[in-house]
Amino acid sequence: MKNLFVKIAAAGVLMLAPAIAQAAEGYSTANVNMRAGPSTRYPAVAVIPAGSSVEIRGCLSDVNWCDVEFYGGRGWVSGQYVQALYQQRRVYVGPQYYRPLGIPMIRFSVDNYWDRYYRNRDFYRERDRWSRGPDYYYRDRDNRDRDRDRDNRDRDRNWRERDRDRDGRDRDRDWRDDNQRGDRQRGDLQRGDRQGDDRRGDDRRPDRRDFDCRPGDPSCDE
Repeated sequence: MKNLFVKIAAAGVLMLAPAIAQAAEGYSTANVNMRAGPSTRYPAVAVIPAGSSVEIRGCLSDVNWCDVEFYGGRGWVSGQYVQALYQQRRVYVGPQYYRPLGIPMIRFSVDNYWDRYYRNRDFYRERDRWSRGPDYYYRDRDNRDRDRDRDNRDRDRNWRERDRDRDGRDRDRDWRDDNQRGDRQRGDLQRGDRQGDDRRGDDRRPDRRDFDCRPGDPSCDE
């Protein structure tokens, strides 16, 4: 029975050993952003002050980025801003120290990682775009911005064309109004001239013969 307990305890220690090796203590060397992925193009989720302690949960093998835990939050920090204690001295976390420090090499997946830690973040709504990589996300965003700018330019051009057409119609209407006013003024002048002629005709002094002729006056026969 005693041997059985010893075997169970030994098995428990062996089972816990990998879990203990899943994290290493590190220290930030500067005020550094903890990001939602292993690139400076991923959204920042927190700022780790210089000298703060972090738990290194794993690092990538191809690029020097590590998944760290800081005050209960999770995110990614470049290894060039994280040091760990190795043989009584602090070293920057790099691939050559992963195994001696007990840091596992891991992979990163936006879907799994964000589902686990960032469901309440605003950027989680665009997870599908981010899952294709930050370069794709920014390229897609740049394309959307260009499309929006082109649409804005098209709207501006349409507005200018409508304004130009409206101005042209206004000028044509003003020109017609001016012509109509000119025609009315000329008509008024012409009517005024005719009325003036009529008044001058009415004001013509009567021929004195109309008043001075007397029956038998020789001038009446002229």
